[in-house]
Amino acid sequence: MGAMKVTIRNDADEAARHVAEQLADHLTNMPATILGLATGETMRPVYGHLRKLIPERQVPTGAFTSFNLDEFIGVPNTHPGSFHAFMARELFSHIADAQGRCFLPDGLADNLAAEAARYEAEIAARGGIELQLLGIGRNGHIGFNEPGTPFDSRTAPVQLSRQTQQAMQGFDAERPQMAITMGIGTIMQARRCLLLATGAAKAAAVSAMLEAPPSTACPASALQAHPDTTVVLDRHAASRLAGY
Repeated sequence: MGAMKVTIRNDADEAARHVAEQLADHLTNMPATILGLATGETMRPVYGHLRKLIPERQVPTGAFTSFNLDEFIGVPNTHPGSFHAFMARELFSHIADAQGRCFLPDGLADNLAAEAARYEAEIAARGGIELQLLGIGRNGHIGFNEPGTPFDSRTAPVQLSRQTQQAMQGFDAERPQMAITMGIGTIMQARRCLLLATGAAKAAAVSAMLEAPPSTACPASALQAHPDTTVVLDRHAASRLAGY
């Protein structure tokens, strides 16, 4: 499993709470940190637990800066399926002054390549990401880096696979076909990565990420070369690991 540390919890809620506790501890120790944040149904309970931990543990939330992994192209920020709306619901509306320090790519930009380059440069200008929160797609994607994406890719507009589109929440029949995403190379520059996977549907991707040789067929397997990555699983997501 390379340098990755693996933690297995009994169920999805316990796994999500463990990740939230890791985020709370990080914010307590480094209030002015730069976070990389993720969205999706796997992350919803993480933010739910974090919202409870903030007052319980007096977690400081007034000094961090965050950059989200991705956003759909052509979807208004107010659309309930957008990641702007997701983050507003799940976290940003619950902390002070998020608008000036919590960023997502602009999927409505006239020049998408320029917007991707600007976002990449902004992350670098802030000193890079200290802690990057990640999920994993059923096909092994991290961010929206689909299978076949080079491990040195940078933030860019990307085409979404049919499998990824089918897994989207918050959309009717008309689903986004493209997104702006941090590249795998961008993600790998984070000082620490924290990846959460839950459910049996993620088990094959988790096995490929942890136990198969690194390959662009499973983008998340790039993390085998990361110096400080923790993978948090429930027992269903871990069910295909050798010796489990």
